[in-house]
Amino acid sequence: MSGVLIHPATYGNIASAVDRAFSLFSPDLAGKNVLIKPNVLRSAAPADGITTHPALLSAVVAKVRQAGPASLVVGDNPGLRGYGANRQCFAATGLLDAAGEYYKNIGHDPVQRPFNPAYMEQVSVSREVLDADVVISLPKFKTHGLTIVTGAVKNSYGILPGAVKARLHKAAGSPERFHEVVVDVFMLRPADFFIVDAVVGMEGNGPASPDLRDIGCVIAGDNAVAVDSVMAQMMGIDPGALRFLRYAKEAGLGDFDPGSIRIEGRLETIPDFKLPPLTGDAIARDDSAQALIVRRMEVRPKVDAEACTGCGTCAEQCPVEALSMEESAKGAGTLPIVDEKTCIACFCCQEVCPEMAIRLE
Repeated sequence: MSGVLIHPATYGNIASAVDRAFSLFSPDLAGKNVLIKPNVLRSAAPADGITTHPALLSAVVAKVRQAGPASLVVGDNPGLRGYGANRQCFAATGLLDAAGEYYKNIGHDPVQRPFNPAYMEQVSVSREVLDADVVISLPKFKTHGLTIVTGAVKNSYGILPGAVKARLHKAAGSPERFHEVVVDVFMLRPADFFIVDAVVGMEGNGPASPDLRDIGCVIAGDNAVAVDSVMAQMMGIDPGALRFLRYAKEAGLGDFDPGSIRIEGRLETIPDFKLPPLTGDAIARDDSAQALIVRRMEVRPKVDAEACTGCGTCAEQCPVEALSMEESAKGAGTLPIVDEKTCIACFCCQEVCPEMAIRLE
């Protein structure tokens, strides 16, 4: 039987809820390599309720430091609008300050891993995720137009850097198949401990809806399926109605049945909570969302020949060696050329260019 904590909290006193979560689940962190992964969907102010609040991250970082880890990294790969702007996204959300010296752009060193061949033979995964002894996931209590609930399982989608996310969105082709893709990604490296920011949650057509709800709690557990089951119940959803939870249970990742979950605290359904369609087609039928996915798949780095000095920094830092320095046919000197088949559209090149000579097209 899995346990899930529901603890009252505000952003002013969230440290006490984090203390209780660590006390209840007692993760062994001493001498371990620890990765903390917040939900950094895109650049947004903390008050927008789109990303994990910095107060939660600050409290978790402080708690982990006390445990004496061998190393600590705070990182995420932002969503479709955040490629090539990792640090900027962390700064805008307040999470860069909250992470302090432990922030790292985990998109810079991806590793290829076998994946479900029904979608892609291989996917790129951030090395820091795979190297961590303990992964602590800090999801946001939100809805999602495809998966209905985005929480403990879905937060692991951010272990994929760059356009891999968009390609899998497109390869799935339907909400039901995307439910399965999300679980397949989670299984690449399941997180070990989950603390959900449910102080302010999101309803409506998430994951970037303007409809926020004051919920006033933190949810924590060491099993993603159980945590997401509790979130679903709070939203007024039968957990068994969610395809990704059924698929996760079939894969042996946990049980969503309320009778199999021990609740520490009070589980109450939020009255009149607004949900996207339970068919999961709110994004699938959104032409603008689908167009964005396609654009993110196709966008590639291009060099501004007039601004580029040919220093080669972009090619040296490209994590998949998709850039090479070649003589320009137009006599503009040595310029970086992208191999579009190799490029994963992480746009690290744009971040590291000292002349800001890389643009996205």
